[in-house]
Amino acid sequence: MSVIATNKKAFHNYHLLDKWECGIALNGGEVKSLRSGGASFTDAFAHIDKGELYLHNLHINPYEQASYLNEAPDRPRKLLVHAKELERINGRLAGHSLTLVPTKIYFNKKGWAKVEIALAQGKKLYDKREDIKKREIKREIDRSVKRR
Repeated sequence: MSVIATNKKAFHNYHLLDKWECGIALNGGEVKSLRSGGASFTDAFAHIDKGELYLHNLHINPYEQASYLNEAPDRPRKLLVHAKELERINGRLAGHSLTLVPTKIYFNKKGWAKVEIALAQGKKLYDKREDIKKREIKREIDRSVKRR
């Protein structure tokens, strides 16, 4: 499994509850662009529309050698999940203040592009401060253990 990009902001801004692996429908030179590492998760999110799951705002750089056949870099892309998984996701989203956030995009062992999406709940400011404090304490403990 070769990871192309991870969404570090998702880990900072959200509590991640459940994760799912989804396929992604790509066109033209997007796969070659992904293989060269041209993906960015700026404000990316997943949304269920008319019974299908779509990924919005995932920026994939246009492949330079594809000339005029390039797709729009920020177009909505369809995520491929089983119908039962989609029902389960939709049931978890209904009536709660939850969202679907992509956490990473990678190629699996077979060479297929996959996106990991997570059911997420937004963190409050004090939760973010608590995480920073825990990280600094862990870093100090590791430094002191390393010195001894």
